[in-house]
Amino acid sequence: MYKYILKRLLMMVPVLLGVIMVIFIIIEITPGDPARIMLGESATEEAVARMREEMGLNRNIVVRFLDYVRGVVLRFDFGTSYRTKQPVIGEIISRFPTTFKLAGLTTIISVVMGISLGIVSATKQYTIFDSLATGIALFGVSIPNFWQGLMSIIIFSIWLRWLPASGSYGPEYWILPAATLGTSASAVIMRMTRSSLLEVIRQDYIRTARSKGQTEMKVIMYHGLKNALIPVLTVIGMQFGFLLGGSVLIESVFAIPGLGKYMIDAIGQRDFPVVQGGVLFLAITFSFVNLFVDILYSYLDPRIKSQYKRDSKETHKKDIRQKEVLNGKQAQ
Repeated sequence: MYKYILKRLLMMVPVLLGVIMVIFIIIEITPGDPARIMLGESATEEAVARMREEMGLNRNIVVRFLDYVRGVVLRFDFGTSYRTKQPVIGEIISRFPTTFKLAGLTTIISVVMGISLGIVSATKQYTIFDSLATGIALFGVSIPNFWQGLMSIIIFSIWLRWLPASGSYGPEYWILPAATLGTSASAVIMRMTRSSLLEVIRQDYIRTARSKGQTEMKVIMYHGLKNALIPVLTVIGMQFGFLLGGSVLIESVFAIPGLGKYMIDAIGQRDFPVVQGGVLFLAITFSFVNLFVDILYSYLDPRIKSQYKRDSKETHKKDIRQKEVLNGKQAQ
């Protein structure tokens, strides 16, 4: 298991380097001069040139890329904001808990809704319940989140006046954004739960459990759902990672002071270090979420843990045999 975790951590290195490289290239070809934007259109060329020199924009992109990678690896330094002159990592860490809270609440809502609808749809296949759950899932996948957020504000905040339209000052402020993000996420989880559970409940051991007189609820929840959760867990982990990045627009719609809104504002201001640092931080978080999900596999499916142990034992035996052969050759 430890070798597997170490292997996954090493595999994250080229992925993160690729993320940094892609972001650098995109920012390099993006129209607009950050120095000109900061000084204004009335600034002289000499002032703009001095500002570009202070910001390090006159250096070669390869040199800037290598310096940035060196700073991230050695000092966990994501650069300095052009606007605030503050370290980007400090700004990110101060706002990330808000984004993480929104993604966590959305994941809870989507898991409860998605798995519940998936179980009902799988156990009541081809009935009105199955059609209704499938229709809800299709609606959730098709509707854009930002449009749903705007419609939610109009209906529940302006017309009905049930919930606040923006901010994050109390529990009631999180209902609309979490429900907006949770609609699409629960739809994906519901479809995966349905397909996975339909495959599992047709297995022989399910029929054996029923023949022993166990209740249908126990058969589905204990024998069926537990074995169907492996692919569902993958989807949940991926959805949580997507929610961390997908909350960018929702935070802007509902004016939530999280990492997403911070990055959107930075894009409009051409504050490139903030954009680079935000994307890289989300990529690192997403990679660790996937690693955590992979580790959970071994606890849901004992076969995976036994496979790790078997591979480790076989590797140990192979090393012993190689040492014995080497010792035999030396003795000859």
